[in-house]
Amino acid sequence: MNYQSEFKPADIDDGIITANGQDYMTDAKGSLVPLELIKPADKLEDQTVRSIMGYAIALSKQLGRFRGHTMTDLGELDSLLAEQYDLTKGGKKGNRTYSTVDGLFKVQVQVSDLIDFGPQLQIAKQLIDECLNEWSEASRPEIRAIITRAFNTEKEGQVNRADIFMLLRLDITDERWVRAMEALRDAMRVIGSKEYVRFYRRETVASGWEPVTIDLAKV
Repeated sequence: MNYQSEFKPADIDDGIITANGQDYMTDAKGSLVPLELIKPADKLEDQTVRSIMGYAIALSKQLGRFRGHTMTDLGELDSLLAEQYDLTKGGKKGNRTYSTVDGLFKVQVQVSDLIDFGPQLQIAKQLIDECLNEWSEASRPEIRAIITRAFNTEKEGQVNRADIFMLLRLDITDERWVRAMEALRDAMRVIGSKEYVRFYRRETVASGWEPVTIDLAKV
């Protein structure tokens, strides 16, 4: 089925501006270009992108509404369970799972901490640099690569959180490295949290769970 028949796209104008009886389109620099001077291939590309974006924007809004309704429904269920049965879903962090009676469908809510890093991060970086400079040729290249990615030296103040956590898992006993890892842990600050909703289904209770994908890159 053609996706264009499945739902109504958002309204996107055709990009054509009429002034003094002449049709123009605005280029990327903000200049008005007479419509007849725009190459047919560029016009076709423009029309195709605008058509796709109309559906993409509509789908994004629809997903936003769906997430809002989902969290509202689960919140109302939590309140009802707490009020009528004195039962609270989830653990200390707020992670919780909801299932159907037949065990074939489930909805999971995962709460992840949003982490930022304080000034101790720079102390950790200095200690790690000392280790690297001394180890130099003896240090494994993969460790050097992780450290380079973690601190992202091309963009001051930015770090790769996944690689920072990987550094913390490395089993290195050098006293300066241990102090650096302590500084990294002290630098971590929880500045908030974000809830993620995931959906799963399976054919039978003996089958493995399959995610119901709501991610364009994985559909």
